[in-house]
Amino acid sequence: MLKEFKDFAIKGNVVDLAVGVIIGAAFGKIVDSLVNDLIMPVISAIFGRMDFSSYFWVLGAVPDSVPRTLEPLRKAGVPVLSYGNFITVAINFLILAFAIFMMIQQIQRMKKREVSAQEPETSPTPEEVLLLREIRDQLQKN
Repeated sequence: MLKEFKDFAIKGNVVDLAVGVIIGAAFGKIVDSLVNDLIMPVISAIFGRMDFSSYFWVLGAVPDSVPRTLEPLRKAGVPVLSYGNFITVAINFLILAFAIFMMIQQIQRMKKREVSAQEPETSPTPEEVLLLREIRDQLQKN
């Protein structure tokens, strides 16, 4: 059983998957920072507010003692539709998807360059072959 587990863990696909998950998690943090620290402030400035997560609709009765901000409403058990948080997550996803798309494009371009570099260059056709072709063509004309 230990040998089977070792074979499974060392297989290239499992190691590649593990590396992908680790890099994906780190890449996700970078994109989160990009969205929250650079893009969302600009978008929020256009709409006049600094934080989209404060956009919500209250769907139930609010007790008088609870402030009308998102966290206290949630803690009080008031049903809240927080569409601003969804906007933030959707923008985050779009940026992440675009960044991954650009990475895949670059990887495919690099692979094409490798393949074209590995293809053997065609050597020039020998003069004898060219001469024989000319003779053949002349014979076909007659």
